[in-house]
Amino acid sequence: MTDGDEREASAHRIRRFLGTRAALWTGFALVHAALIWLNLAAPGYPLGDVTAVYRLWAENAAHGWLRMGIDAPWVYPILAFAPMAASLAFGSAWYAQTWLAIVTVLNAIAFSVLIGRASLSRPRRIAAWWWLGFLALLGPIAFGRIDAITVPFAITGLLWAAGRPRVAATLLTIGAWIKVWPAALVAALVIAARRRLEVLTVAVSLSVGILGVSLLAGAGTNAMGFIAEQAGRGLQVEAPLAVAWLWQIVAGSKSVRIVYDRQILTFQIDGPGADVAAALTTPLMALGVLVVVLVGVRAARRGAVFGRLLPPLALSLVVVLMLANKVGSPQFATWLAAPVILGLVLRPGRFAVPAFVAASIALFTHIIYPYWYGWLLIADPAFVLLLTGKSLLLVVLLVWGIRSIWRLGSPRSPRSPRSSVREADAVGSTMDLDDH
Repeated sequence: MTDGDEREASAHRIRRFLGTRAALWTGFALVHAALIWLNLAAPGYPLGDVTAVYRLWAENAAHGWLRMGIDAPWVYPILAFAPMAASLAFGSAWYAQTWLAIVTVLNAIAFSVLIGRASLSRPRRIAAWWWLGFLALLGPIAFGRIDAITVPFAITGLLWAAGRPRVAATLLTIGAWIKVWPAALVAALVIAARRRLEVLTVAVSLSVGILGVSLLAGAGTNAMGFIAEQAGRGLQVEAPLAVAWLWQIVAGSKSVRIVYDRQILTFQIDGPGADVAAALTTPLMALGVLVVVLVGVRAARRGAVFGRLLPPLALSLVVVLMLANKVGSPQFATWLAAPVILGLVLRPGRFAVPAFVAASIALFTHIIYPYWYGWLLIADPAFVLLLTGKSLLLVVLLVWGIRSIWRLGSPRSPRSPRSSVREADAVGSTMDLDDH
């Protein structure tokens, strides 16, 4: 055997191994171990919100002093308190480690659903490796905020959306009552699914039940206080809209500065027009969501296939929430994982571009936060440029998503029967994704 043949045989063995469950679970363990270590040891205080804020809220409730969302208005929906309280299971000293363990277990459950128990198809392998790569590129923020709890709910919900719409609606609704963003995935599912009434009924009934329990616990108007708390925020420094003011600081403007809001513990823009921009984000977000919804409804009414419509629709709605957001926190990048994973499972070739763009957004986010976050806070030109690039990549994702949805609702060119069969086989081979 020649050297070339040996190299080819070795490469073939590596490719075969990378396609096995053993390789995927090994990758899962290595990536999660690295991210756990970074959260506990890396500079920049990546686990700061968990140990300094979440733990305090959990301890106050455990001592009967103050229950956030019940005794006082809170920035999060009421179910966000569940993982925060659960992280006290082994005591305050082990709070960070318990939090990271909970995130890892939830991710492992979603990962097992993703790779399935049947034969491991190429789309599932691609999606699984992409998710691990995405987490590695994103860095410790992938675990260090409440959003990390919602992502596995969102991934599992979308993967089960077609075959088990009621279970999917339950998981996504629970996610939305932890952090609001999975509500966008519920909306996408209602539009794309044929069994949309079941999805809507489950989502509404579960929400009413959660709200009712909150009221029985004494929450009163605090049960929906997270809406008012979000509305009262200023324009945070990481928000896409903040880029315009950051460039003014770079240009030497004395009227624009970055300030720290001690009430909500965030860095915000202070300058002419910043408050107006912050106030406009809510109607701008509503308008963006409406546009995507209308384009999605158009595609659904014209017979778009569920497996083709749901991934770009879910992605577009999530990106609208990220772009038209006055907060723009780095952990928002985690939201992209669920729709991209679904797209890679269903149509890996078609979703190659958004997968690459989302991975780039993760990398940009990691560079900015947490290690060198201070450079953004002084509006260093290189880091303002990074934030600008990240915002432009989000625009690229939104344009790609809306264009894809629009094309699904447009007259299609005739395709050969063989092409249609191949597509049907691709969708049918992915877990539980037949829309019955």
